[in-house]
Formats: sequence, structure tokens, C-alpha cells
Amino acid sequence: MDATAQRRELRQQLAERRRALTPAQRIAAAQGLRRSLDQLPEYLTDLRVAGYWATNGELPLNLVIPPLAGRGQQFLLPVIGPGTRLQFAPWQNGEDVQPNRYGIPEPVDPRELLEPFQLDLVLVPLMAFDRRGGRLGYGGGYYDRSFAFLNDQVRPTEPLLVGIGYAFQELDHIEQADWDVPLDFIATDQELIDCHAGSENGAADA
Repeated sequence: MDATAQRRELRQQLAERRRALTPAQRIAAAQGLRRSLDQLPEYLTDLRVAGYWATNGELPLNLVIPPLAGRGQQFLLPVIGPGTRLQFAPWQNGEDVQPNRYGIPEPVDPRELLEPFQLDLVLVPLMAFDRRGGRLGYGGGYYDRSFAFLNDQVRPTEPLLVGIGYAFQELDHIEQADWDVPLDFIATDQELIDCHAGSENGAADA
């Protein structure tokens, strides 16, 4: 089996495991994720925080988003922009959304659209991760294209990329291509992982 087929099979297995979680397990995971992110100073202070609308069993952000407004922070959702890159639209609970081409809800008629470089913190969905910041996404490459500019900078910098996933989505190692953009942190339902820990110059080795 070639690498592409292996990744496809791995994505399918992890997606099935996510969908099999019970409502009680999802609630507990959301609570654990909130505790993990509370350990990240940027989550408590950064002004522009982008996230995602959880679908297909993804770890929900329903306990992560509400505290932002109370602290004067702005929450944004991704919108598929031109050139198959992401832009980000401000969104608050209760505002209208509509499904995009993949069935993922996006804000309706956003009042403004921000480019990736304008963000401070990005909560990134994933299928799998490793502790060095390796990320297995969904195969579309949207996040890697949108944040490719970070590969030319010393990390960590802004925006800070924080992968969000269940602890069971961790792998020992994810082989990274040249165009892959590594994560700075991973926040799971069990812990906050610093992907730069142990690197000499603060930049990831991946």
C-alpha cells in the first residue's frame, strides 16, 4: 500500500472512531479541551482567534468560544476564498451560517473577511498529529496553502497554530512534505503539547 492509500485508510479509521463517541464522551472531551487551552496564555489574551465549526465528529469548540467575547476577543470562522485558500470571518453565537461546498457551515454575508496573516491564534482541525507539530489534515491542503508564509519565518510567531484533537488521534510520527506547515501547539482533551519543546532555536524540526 502506497503512502497516499495509507493516509486515506488512516483518515477513515480515525473519522470512524470520532463518530463512535457517545454524547457524554464528547461533553467530557469539550471540558478537557477547555482546561488544556486555559493553560495557553495566547488563548486568554490574543485579540483575533480563529477556530472551526465542528463536523464529522471533530472535537467541539462549544466551551472554548463563549469565554472569548467576555474577554473582548474576536472569534472567526474559516471561509473558502479565492485560489482555494482560507479567509476568516467574525462570527458570534446565533449568527446565521450556510454550508459550503463540503457541507461545512460558514458565516452568511460576513461583514468583513480577514486574511490568515491578520490572525493572532488559529485553532486548527486535524485527523492526526504528532508531538513535533506534524499534522495529518483532510487532504485538501487548505490550511497548508493558507499559512504557507509561516514556513519562511522563525517559529513560533503570529499567528500561532494550535492543532485541536482527541488524545487518541496522536501518532508516533507523521511524515511531513516540504509544503506542510507544522503546528506550534496541540490542545487535546487531556493535555496541552508544546511542539517546540526541546528545539534549540525555538523553531520546529519538522
